[in-house]
Amino acid sequence: MEYLTPLRIAEVTGGEYIGGDLAGGVRVTGAVSDNRDVKPGDLFVCIKGEHADGHDFAASAFAAGAACCLAERAINGATGPYVRVASTLEAIKTVGRYYRRLFDIPFIGVTGSVGKTTAKEMIAAVLSEKLNTHKTLKNHNNELGIPLTLLSLDDRHEAAVIEMGISDFGEMSRISDIVRPDICVMTNIGYAHLLELEDLNGVLRAKSEIFSFMKPDGVAIMNGDDDLLRDYDPGIKKITYGLGEHNDIRAENVVAEGTDSVSLSIVSDSGRFPARIPAFGAQLALSALAATAVGRQFGMTDEEISRGLLSYKPVEGRANIIQTGAITIIDDCYNANPTSVTSALFTLSALQIRRGAQPFRRVAILGEMIGLGDKSDQMHRDVGAFAARCGLDSLICCGDQAAHIYEGYITAGGNEPWFFLLKTELIQALPELIKKGDAVLIKASRDVKFKEILPALIEL
Repeated sequence: MEYLTPLRIAEVTGGEYIGGDLAGGVRVTGAVSDNRDVKPGDLFVCIKGEHADGHDFAASAFAAGAACCLAERAINGATGPYVRVASTLEAIKTVGRYYRRLFDIPFIGVTGSVGKTTAKEMIAAVLSEKLNTHKTLKNHNNELGIPLTLLSLDDRHEAAVIEMGISDFGEMSRISDIVRPDICVMTNIGYAHLLELEDLNGVLRAKSEIFSFMKPDGVAIMNGDDDLLRDYDPGIKKITYGLGEHNDIRAENVVAEGTDSVSLSIVSDSGRFPARIPAFGAQLALSALAATAVGRQFGMTDEEISRGLLSYKPVEGRANIIQTGAITIIDDCYNANPTSVTSALFTLSALQIRRGAQPFRRVAILGEMIGLGDKSDQMHRDVGAFAARCGLDSLICCGDQAAHIYEGYITAGGNEPWFFLLKTELIQALPELIKKGDAVLIKASRDVKFKEILPALIEL
């Protein structure tokens, strides 16, 4: 296949190539926007952010082995070639779009309001049983991260699983034009980014922009338990998955085996087979069904799919289990919206932990959910009421908007409620609030930085 070089990047972007001719022919084998991630052969994309300017780190990128930099201004003392463009963000999208067209392999785009990363990881785990599969790393699911992911593809790869996240109208069109997926997996339509998308129908409209960039023989794999997705017509072949009997692929006998695994039977017109996922959370069954649907598109056997599911590993911050010896922590503080929080609370309520005769309590520490628009207060109250209905032993809320979760929990008669305005106050109180043997869920929007609470919990 054709390789990417600094000179070709200049040609594709219309940018100015600055450097020696010999260096211009060096192969670019990846792309990053953080100089700490640079590996030899990488393209370093200089992005000017709110707190730092990537141009200031170009020298360290070259020192780490960067093959080239993409920049908006002159790089003083550059020790390697660079391409100067008007906008590095627009330029890297152009490069990503160009590079993706060099690959004649199946691309699977994964989107939805909740569970994108889990579904992406599980799909990649299944496909890897048969194909050399590339996948989105870290949180590279946006207009910058997706091109970075694509530029790590090489001629060894036989499939690519790309996570596609959005927060506004038009964004899905822009990233779909880059990815051009052959298969779209849509996990659900939930209450996320409502400041921009207004309501659930707005979320569906924004997500479904993807179908305008798929071929007529493309496949849409959709959560048929979702009220909006069940009846949605994507204009291409549609396969549904879920727990309901109306789905093409469904799960039965879903059992969360403590915090270690989930067992289930996967059922379709072609029969049934048992499967096991070595991670926490009954909700993982839905991702397993999505992965099964994708695997079936590639002619994978039940045995291959089952092995792939068994090889799944959860991503840090997403229902990660931490056993401290004193308590069980369910670290799910990567992000949060009403749909994901209620799912996590339900899973916590169903959790069974064997501790001999010693009882254990189910405790949730919840923070603010960002970006819910003018319905934010009520949505926080609804989450609190749901937590009460789950029968938790205690709910601890932290943050200004989380006061509404606390309010909803109390109004619905929840057990042992606590509220703290500041994380520092909560951390100081943890030794009094958490008891030995507790199972503790911790969840909030990423910007709230609930990760700062984890060390204190682990030390209890």
